[in-house]
Amino acid sequence: MTTNIPTVLAIDQGGTKIVVAEVDRQGHLHQQMKFASDVGTQALATKQIINAIDNYLSHPHYGQIQQISVSTVGRINADTGYWYEIDPGRCEPIDLAGAITEQFGIPAIAANDVYSATYAENKVGIGRGTADFIYLNLGTGIAGRIVENNRILTGAHFDAGEVGHMSVDIHSTDKCVCGRYGCVEPIASGLGISTKARVLIEEGAKTELKVEENGRVGAEQLFSAYDNGDLVAIEVMDEALIALAVLIENLIRTSDPDAVVIGGGTSNGNWLIDRICARITPETTRLMKMGIVKSQINPNNISIVGAGLRGFETGVKVDVNSRGIAEDK
Repeated sequence: MTTNIPTVLAIDQGGTKIVVAEVDRQGHLHQQMKFASDVGTQALATKQIINAIDNYLSHPHYGQIQQISVSTVGRINADTGYWYEIDPGRCEPIDLAGAITEQFGIPAIAANDVYSATYAENKVGIGRGTADFIYLNLGTGIAGRIVENNRILTGAHFDAGEVGHMSVDIHSTDKCVCGRYGCVEPIASGLGISTKARVLIEEGAKTELKVEENGRVGAEQLFSAYDNGDLVAIEVMDEALIALAVLIENLIRTSDPDAVVIGGGTSNGNWLIDRICARITPETTRLMKMGIVKSQINPNNISIVGAGLRGFETGVKVDVNSRGIAEDK
């Protein structure tokens, strides 16, 4: 049964799945649905988003949908919902928000997934205690955002926050996909540590680590092996931990935050944060009133929560029709 509660229909598109749910003003999710995702091209990704929305709207709603809000990968103008590119190699600019509004007649907005996650952190996470912080997402890749006086910095071209491509090793001979050497992402991201561990395994190094069915060596497996004294895990993770500590110290020195909040799929538990903090000099963090902490928002939901909350703050005035879908006033 549809309620009278105002909601935003939020969509979070990742590399393998799309999650659709209604989000209320408190950031609670209702009636999640999941669909397959492929971000090979923006045209394909947009089609899948529209199909997922269409599927969701064909079912009874939880509340009165005021707006549609999308979180996806790549470079997006969060003010207009214009999607410039997935990455430099996949660039076919499209008015994503406009396409959704045209298709469904419902106001729509769109933003980058890490931007959306940072928005959630600012509204219902660490932002309740400070207006100045860094959100760092550690997952398959590494990205982040700086929040200053409650404002998420986006840059002149909506590309701010690509901190995975900050160099932390000027002597590195490992070339990143961006063309630079010594970037933190291939050293310390989930994919980066998996790749390094797999290479050592395939070279015949003695280790308890195993390549999993998906072809990767999972972060939790590396954490456990590290604690067991496995030399391969120690080699891979010590390099990653130092790289992350250098990255965080550089970001702190650059933006002078009250806190650094670490989220993302490889941040579960305190294993990573405890060991990163042990490698950071106290002088760097001496002015931070909240320190380096783990996000308290579920990493699986943080982007869709942020997308939903954005919908309430950037929405238009609406009336709601009998189908539970908002119409422009």
